[in-house]
Amino acid sequence: MNYIGSKQRLLPFLSSEISRLINANLSDITFCDLFAGTGAVGRYFKPQVKSVIANDLEYYSFVLNRHYIQNNTKLDSQEAFIELNKLEPFEGFIFKNYSLGGRTERNYFSSNNAGKIDAIRSKLEYWKPQISEDLYFFLLASLLESADKIANTASVYGAYLKHIKKTAAKNLILKPSDIIETGGSHLVFHKDANELIKDIKGDVLYLDPPYNARQYGANYHLLNTIAKYEFFEPKGVTGLPEYNKSQYCSSKEVYSAFKGLLSNARFKHIFISYNNEGLLSQDELIGLLKEYGSVSVSAYKYNRFKADKTANRNHKAKETTEFLFYLRQR
Repeated sequence: MNYIGSKQRLLPFLSSEISRLINANLSDITFCDLFAGTGAVGRYFKPQVKSVIANDLEYYSFVLNRHYIQNNTKLDSQEAFIELNKLEPFEGFIFKNYSLGGRTERNYFSSNNAGKIDAIRSKLEYWKPQISEDLYFFLLASLLESADKIANTASVYGAYLKHIKKTAAKNLILKPSDIIETGGSHLVFHKDANELIKDIKGDVLYLDPPYNARQYGANYHLLNTIAKYEFFEPKGVTGLPEYNKSQYCSSKEVYSAFKGLLSNARFKHIFISYNNEGLLSQDELIGLLKEYGSVSVSAYKYNRFKADKTANRNHKAKETTEFLFYLRQR
């Protein structure tokens, strides 16, 4: 899944730096990914550590992490996938509000694929009381990833394309998400990070909050809509619902948000991913971290995320610098 701020390309860098700096056996630690997104970091560390705690305020992220992090064994799902893929499309909420054939002509999905999403999503709600929670989230995570592959967008859902692109013209096929089998016990939450931090503790806390004013609830609203499948009146050209607005995306609130989180963190080792285009400067963040312990910074340059090739951008730089701040608490 293409995702703003994804750490997929940085995983070897993160792993080597974290292992080097904590100077401990990863198999003995509890690792917390507090702003988990699609779960790339938690998934990477899950086989290496004793336990993973994952969290995200966005519901689609919770669904993905609930499956990838908390599901630990293979599930008997073959018949379910066969039945779901045989379903005929119908004109449900996604079709009516997010396809060209619907009443608003929002071209996020082809009409056939939007109807197929409705059919599968409705069937999952019908099955929910009859199947295990693990299987429900496995199937729902699989739907989110399969739908994302045939979405008619430039990677994010802040807008749709005028014409159906080649990948969006393909028929939706529900494919199973991977299952990461481990012997550990893992937990996944769907809470505000600054509230959850008061109730958890562990060894390594990894923070990858939003860097700038882009709200994930707006950029990925349609994944939330599919995941929740709660009906509402979509707003505007893009069909936005009411969405979460993170204080980490506000220049006025981000400093106090960080301070509040750090003051309640019960983890010896804290790592923060932040880049050179963030709302807080490197000096501001280092100054804040030094209030709680010793600080070091590592840097990694990579090509910046681009949702499309043609849209005008405020940033013309081809590269961005990712900083990994390390705080060893007193």
